[in-house]
Amino acid sequence: MNPYNTPPPSGPWWKTTPAVLGILALVALLGALSFPLGFIVMIAAMVAVWVLPPWRWFAKLGATFGAFVLLTAGAGLGGQLDDGGKDKPDAKARDEGAVNANVTSSPTSPKVLKIADYTGKRLDEATEQARAAGLTTGHHDAAEENRSIVVPSGWKVCFQKGNATAKTIDFATVKTGEPCPEKDGGPLPWPVMPDVVGATYNAAVKDLDRAGIDLDRVTLDDVYLDIDSPTADEAAEDGDEWRVCFQSPGKDTKVTSTTTVRLDLGKWSDADLVRHCPGAKDTTYKIPANDPDHESSNSTGRESSSSGGGSSSSSGGSTSGSTGGGGSVGTVHPGSFCSPPGATGVTKAGTPMVCGPGSDGRNRWHS
Repeated sequence: MNPYNTPPPSGPWWKTTPAVLGILALVALLGALSFPLGFIVMIAAMVAVWVLPPWRWFAKLGATFGAFVLLTAGAGLGGQLDDGGKDKPDAKARDEGAVNANVTSSPTSPKVLKIADYTGKRLDEATEQARAAGLTTGHHDAAEENRSIVVPSGWKVCFQKGNATAKTIDFATVKTGEPCPEKDGGPLPWPVMPDVVGATYNAAVKDLDRAGIDLDRVTLDDVYLDIDSPTADEAAEDGDEWRVCFQSPGKDTKVTSTTTVRLDLGKWSDADLVRHCPGAKDTTYKIPANDPDHESSNSTGRESSSSGGGSSSSSGGSTSGSTGGGGSVGTVHPGSFCSPPGATGVTKAGTPMVCGPGSDGRNRWHS
């Protein structure tokens, strides 16, 4: 055997290049399964690279860097570098449970935006507040007439329909002072005027209130020429003495926002001479003596009586034809027309009054 042709004896297998490369490959494999185990094997592979194979220094340096790269790649492919990797199924289950428990937590849920209640507000105020909350607004007439809305401040919100997902809201409105319909697009439930003619003021007010008519819209007037119109407080003070002689509108008429409700009142008690409503408003005097024509009509009657019956002096008697001197006529109203001159009366407050010429030259009651 030629000693020069004999190959040199080989070293142990674990010092060979394939063994070292196998250790490096093992780094990637174990790193994919367990990052800590892969890290330990990487350290062992680096030591083996620098100790076992007869490589040059730059080859050993490259193998060392390669071991680190293999560990990182293996751990990344195996999910070892994902902090939530091990807990992904549980985390997903928790997330799904949270969504089911509280739908509003999802950004795509229709309840993610809580829409406020704007019913009863003026349309312009509701629109401004809804837009400030991030909503796109719309509006329409809630009544069946489907009227155009020109001035939002003159309308109020009856119903609203919101979509939290689309962030939109639509207001169904009616004019301020109008009642809301029972449903969107329905007729306006206007109150109907009851029949209160002949009732006392107190009873009439109760009937109007039960009918749904706003008492602040009711105006009062008197029916006599010599009586001033009472205020609501004055009428309420003597509510059983004031009586409704005429009403407007008539019975069963719808009272809309433009309807004027008026009660024409007459006042009397058991002490008054006239205790009934006149046939028409502003045609008679409550106190006949207040009629400017009262004196002349009495004179005409007396003249007729004198001409028909002759002189009463012949029978030895005497009949006074005088209309002067007055006399008391009971309760009077200051400033009203009166007759005859010199007649006396008292006001409701008890102030003595006398009938005499006023600033216009006509006889009026004054103190």
